[in-house]
Amino acid sequence: MKAVRFHEFGGPEVLRYGDVAVPVPAAGQVRIRVAATSFNGVDGNIRAGYMQGPIPVELPHTPGIDVAGAVDALGDDVAGIAVGDRVIGFLPMTGPGAAAEYVIAPAEILTGAPRNIPLADAAALPLVGLTAWQALFDHGKLTAGQRVLINGAGGAVGGYAVQLAKEVRAEVVATAGPRSAERVKAAGAGEVIDHTTTEVTAAVTEPVDLVLNLAPVAPEQLAALLTLIRDGGTLVNTTVWMPAPSDEARGVRGIDLFVRSDADQLADLAARVGTGELRVEVAQRVPLAELAAVHAQAAAGTLPGKTVIVAPAA
Repeated sequence: MKAVRFHEFGGPEVLRYGDVAVPVPAAGQVRIRVAATSFNGVDGNIRAGYMQGPIPVELPHTPGIDVAGAVDALGDDVAGIAVGDRVIGFLPMTGPGAAAEYVIAPAEILTGAPRNIPLADAAALPLVGLTAWQALFDHGKLTAGQRVLINGAGGAVGGYAVQLAKEVRAEVVATAGPRSAERVKAAGAGEVIDHTTTEVTAAVTEPVDLVLNLAPVAPEQLAALLTLIRDGGTLVNTTVWMPAPSDEARGVRGIDLFVRSDADQLADLAARVGTGELRVEVAQRVPLAELAAVHAQAAAGTLPGKTVIVAPAA
């Protein structure tokens, strides 16, 4: 089968497209004929060697944490999944990824793919959708009527976070640049602050219950966001290399989010996509053989948005 792998850590140029053996599922696993994976920022960090501590991978390594595809073979002791099922999943970060024609996945991480969008596009949902869900509800405890500030709402996680927060009838304040402001407003943000021209702490004049930070801000900027949170509120931070600050005197908690695979939550997200409550947005679809170019775009800061990496047709 065709796959993209890297044999050493480094820049996008270490990614190589070539032939590797088709994997065989063990007990509790399934083999998926990959329709697509997607690019996530953590893929670039793993490839560069920045994540060897928290996410140790064995070289050569195939990237691609998200997967969408059809079940191709079953290992022993797999129930509830059949060959031919269209599935999506958030693969174990330390194992071989889905930048390949076939990938092995633990059966318990998979859920059915939405039927109302192309199967390849569904690869844009798992990691970023779960990040948004867990940030808002598992950690932020967001409920109807509360105010949430989503800092860095123009990215893929931000797009889902705005939609999900609006869906539970929260009041959404978001920051975004000029290129994504209209999209963020269309997703449901009641107020959009242009972070390129406006200081966020000056623009938010009414306290919020929750701040979700998705932006690579400086530590002092992250600390300043605490001042916008009402007593007893929460700051959830996804930039895990920079610990989230707290304000114990006011009971404001700072939480660092490490997203986890959760098939039940992913099934809920997929169901919302299926009913049209949640929109999956794909900025570009790129053939698997060109994955290195996507990593280069990301490194240069020119990635146009959520990118789906399409496997060769069967």
